[in-house]
Amino acid sequence: MSDISSLISGFQFKQVLQSDPQTKNIALLGTINNENAIVSLEKSHFFISNDTVDINQTVQELQLIQNNDVYYWSAASLVQKLPDLPAAKLNLIYPATETHIQKLSTQVSHYVLETPQMYQEFAVSYIESMKGDRIKWVYNILFEGKESETFVYHDKDPETGFVLLPDMKWDRVSMDSLYLCCIVNRTDISSVRDLNASHASYLQALRNKILEVTCEKYNIQPDQLRLFIHYHPSYYHFHIHCVTIKHPGLGNGINVGKAILLDDVIENIQLASDYYQKKTIGFILGENHGLWNVDGYRNAHLQH
Repeated sequence: MSDISSLISGFQFKQVLQSDPQTKNIALLGTINNENAIVSLEKSHFFISNDTVDINQTVQELQLIQNNDVYYWSAASLVQKLPDLPAAKLNLIYPATETHIQKLSTQVSHYVLETPQMYQEFAVSYIESMKGDRIKWVYNILFEGKESETFVYHDKDPETGFVLLPDMKWDRVSMDSLYLCCIVNRTDISSVRDLNASHASYLQALRNKILEVTCEKYNIQPDQLRLFIHYHPSYYHFHIHCVTIKHPGLGNGINVGKAILLDDVIENIQLASDYYQKKTIGFILGENHGLWNVDGYRNAHLQH
């Protein structure tokens, strides 16, 4: 495995893909060894222990901006130290494909109402095209032991098993931003559209085991966690997101029109087995997403 410090030292900047002042994230496109690379930087959440906080050992330098009566505001630099007090979390995608670049670039988004007919006529073939080598990294985790040193839980049963591991969005320091991902072993579920009543007990068992393992390992209560899936997901192999309800920086990933609570999914397919086969699903879709660029799909949406 390449040393990330060596790779980053060879990064040649090309352009800013996006910069979010709310989540304090920035994504930079560049090259490493003449191949596209994406560096994402996210300012770290403040880590506060139960011990007394010594502000003089936390704040390194202050510069007054303004004051008025009892109010003062200033610029500050903070003491930084790895691994306990990181300034930021850095993610690297290298080599980066055009799909990676489009996904992380600033884009115009649309609220799409996807009918079952749109899904069958246009989305199914698109989804199939996004499998195979495009999600090889998923199979590396499930079947080749990649990232196994980070696994929180691993059940190898081909039908009911799954891997639970930290999501790359989590810095693994701040419990307020706890973010785990459950990736199932079975390969016959691409998205919520494939689920029906026959999956209800399977999903319930997944839900219960994720909560049990996470609560035991991280000393957290079940009602402090949120389990959800995405539609459309970032990759078409069934997976479940597990985050603390205090998570401050999920952005669009937890918004209505993207996230569907797992409890809602289970109840819906219990109420009607073919709920997600018949439902018109509304969600936010960016213009850089491959599905938006399927002409028939986009045209059907515009005529809806």
